[in-house]
Amino acid sequence: MYLIVIAWTYVTLMMAVAEATSPNGTVLGAVITFALYGLLPMGILVYILGTPSRKRAIKAREAAEQAAYDAGQAAAAAAASPELLGSAAPDAGGEAPAAAEGSAVAAVRKEP
Repeated sequence: MYLIVIAWTYVTLMMAVAEATSPNGTVLGAVITFALYGLLPMGILVYILGTPSRKRAIKAREAAEQAAYDAGQAAAAAAASPELLGSAAPDAGGEAPAAAEGSAVAAVRKEP
């Protein structure tokens, strides 16, 4: 990909030099030629062709962040309760199980 960019930049640079040194040309015309025929299209091309590598880099960074987060969570869980490292207890939340409701709450039903 970079070979195309380098070659096209060289071609447009030579076009700009020819524009600047010709009897009818101007330096402003050479700058505009280089910018509009060289830099702008090559910038668009590099952006479009670089999209897959940017996506791979983003996915790799997200995977590394997720792995670091998972490792941190595992380390925090191991530090909090080392005896539960291999398996989870049925009621690991430390709260008492819910009791049956008393007669203070009336049943809701349809009227016959």
